[in-house]
Amino acid sequence: MFTKIERSTSFASHTITVWMPINSYEWPVPIPKDADLNLIRIKMLNLGLEYTWLDVLCLRQVDGRREDLRIEEWKLDVPTIGRVYQAAEEYFNLSVCYLSGLGRPLTLKEGDLESDRSWFRRAWTQQEAAWEMEIAGGTPDGPLHAECKDGKYETELLTKFHEARQYAGSGVDEPSGQDRGTGIYGVFPWIPAYYESASLEDAWTALVHSMFGQPRAELFMSCPEPGDRGPKWRLSWNQVMTKPLLPYETDVPVAQYVDRDETVDEDWCDAECIDGFVRGLAVVEGGDIDRDGEFIVECDNGIKRFEITAAHTYPIPESTYTLIYCVCCAFPAYIVGRSLPGGRFEKVSVVETFHEELKCFTEKRRYTLI
Repeated sequence: MFTKIERSTSFASHTITVWMPINSYEWPVPIPKDADLNLIRIKMLNLGLEYTWLDVLCLRQVDGRREDLRIEEWKLDVPTIGRVYQAAEEYFNLSVCYLSGLGRPLTLKEGDLESDRSWFRRAWTQQEAAWEMEIAGGTPDGPLHAECKDGKYETELLTKFHEARQYAGSGVDEPSGQDRGTGIYGVFPWIPAYYESASLEDAWTALVHSMFGQPRAELFMSCPEPGDRGPKWRLSWNQVMTKPLLPYETDVPVAQYVDRDETVDEDWCDAECIDGFVRGLAVVEGGDIDRDGEFIVECDNGIKRFEITAAHTYPIPESTYTLIYCVCCAFPAYIVGRSLPGGRFEKVSVVETFHEELKCFTEKRRYTLI
């Protein structure tokens, strides 16, 4: 039986670099000072594994003999690694993760989960949690074996740790992390080449361009405010890292697609739309996130009024808008925006409503998203 493992590590700050025959001494391998690769090899053999992938050994690293070759290889190798992770569920049996550094026992102290070096805050590592994962380095008195009572642990830190295992973050602290990581929305027909000199925003844009239409629709509605850099229809990389997103359930089909025409550099969608007046959501007061407003529609039978809710704190000025219907959560969501000349749509925000009647007034349109 062919078996393969992805061994993930957190990015421990106390490391040394060693030269090894396994990579023909082509580049120095960074490992924690107290790590022993022989012990790690024994651990993998005891798990019954035949082949192992470790990026610092298999992917040419900085400060090697051929820096010029590393730059060219990464353009190809990084997208290739993304393809490997996409095929993980079919070909790999297990992901073994050292959360406190390669080969080190698992420890947990205040500030670890918020650290930029935390495993849970790196997009590169989030793709590895997509299939069966074993956390290595556990000890009998360590956090992995802490006792849980009614969903809570002895300390808040332990509770957050175990919650983080289920709902990993998406933080990144180096330029290559965001481009390698496929854990943010993670569905791509192709993965763009990696250019080390590209900015984070440019790399994120290239990644969004490579997504299928369905996850791009999730980007369209998951942020309650328009994009702050470039396109308004989707969040920027800065917003990915800093803004709270609206929750959605991955097992609920997304009734929307955002497609792309590379020949004219345009993003577009076919949508169920309705025009009307939004009011009551322009002001944010108090600590209550959910704000109730009203959507007023003029129809053949007169004026219809529908209650709408903004489950966020982004203000929506009172005005006439176009609402695009999109089921991307456990609730019916509507993307609020402005219809512009030339069939263009400018996103403003997102609201929700449980009035099924509102869908009766929608009409099909094709919009170019700006």
